[in-house]
Amino acid sequence: MKVILIDDERLALDYLEHQLLQVADIEIIGKYMDPLLGRQRILQEPADLVFLDIHLPEVNGIELAEQLLEQKPNLNIVFVTAYDDYAVKAFELNALDYVVKPAGTERLAKTLQRLQGYVSLRSEDKPAAGSFIRMNVLQQVLIETEMGKLSPLHWRTSKAHELFLFLLQHRGGLVRKSVLIDLLWPDYDTDKVYALLYTSIYHIRKTLEPFGGRFVISSRADGYILNLHDVMLDAEEWELKVKSAPPISAETIGYYHDVIQLYTGDYLREYGYWWAESERQRLKTFWLRTAFQMAEWYVSCSNPGAAAEMYLQITERQPISEEAHFALMNMFADANNYVAVARQYRLLSNVLLEELNELPNPYITEWYDRLMSENKG
Repeated sequence: MKVILIDDERLALDYLEHQLLQVADIEIIGKYMDPLLGRQRILQEPADLVFLDIHLPEVNGIELAEQLLEQKPNLNIVFVTAYDDYAVKAFELNALDYVVKPAGTERLAKTLQRLQGYVSLRSEDKPAAGSFIRMNVLQQVLIETEMGKLSPLHWRTSKAHELFLFLLQHRGGLVRKSVLIDLLWPDYDTDKVYALLYTSIYHIRKTLEPFGGRFVISSRADGYILNLHDVMLDAEEWELKVKSAPPISAETIGYYHDVIQLYTGDYLREYGYWWAESERQRLKTFWLRTAFQMAEWYVSCSNPGAAAEMYLQITERQPISEEAHFALMNMFADANNYVAVARQYRLLSNVLLEELNELPNPYITEWYDRLMSENKG
């Protein structure tokens, strides 16, 4: 195992080298007090592991790690800190990611052992190079770890998870650091918040490492860009199918049923991120528009049963849709099923009151009152 050490204190470098050589068969190929020289060496020569001091005079150690991982995503980094300060606690790093000075041989042995386990683990379930993988963002976030198997990603922190999903929503475009800080850490001190941001980006890169170059986070002076390669998002695939759908006919109605079934749930529904709401509603509107088109087509074909089924699906997906409820009431009225009309009106009234603290549209209420008055008993 080839190792590089970076620390601005000569004694700390020598001590760490001495301890490491006692616990493992490793080759220390470089020791650097100047982090910029260390960075240059790491980028030029393959290294398996870097021990990197968090507190460096010219650059934040975690920011340097972020820069290194952008160029070498498979690089393993262990942070070193002089004391168990706010950085370790706030970053929620585990034993693989940091050691406290002076590092004892027992602790270093555990760190190296954990590293070996991590390297073995990340090689499992790795998709074949050059193949497309699927990723679901409708309802729940799942990713294909092997052919046909979708699993959730495991995140070190909730902030790293949210940060990744925010970058994913804005994929292909620059997301400014100031926007991310205001979103995730609005009340933190300036001197701490950038370290938190860099650490979260570091965690994201390490989490996505098993997927090769499919997720690429590029750093800019003022932000980040996430680009996807050979990744098929279910929301994108579904939207494409909707937009390319032919006109509804007896020959194509089956295609429409297949398409709406692909919409397995609202965008990021299981996560309460307010910033996802506009995209959630945009995709949901596509589904509702398609479902209404299908229902209206069935009505035009004198197929009330199939139309009612579509309207019921709409009320399940969008309970406050007065248009769908009213269409069902009209269909029940045409069938002289006034009990069902009353039940549907009560359902609409209750859901509007509960969700919006509103009453049904006056037109619907007048229609309902007139219908029930004309058909008493």
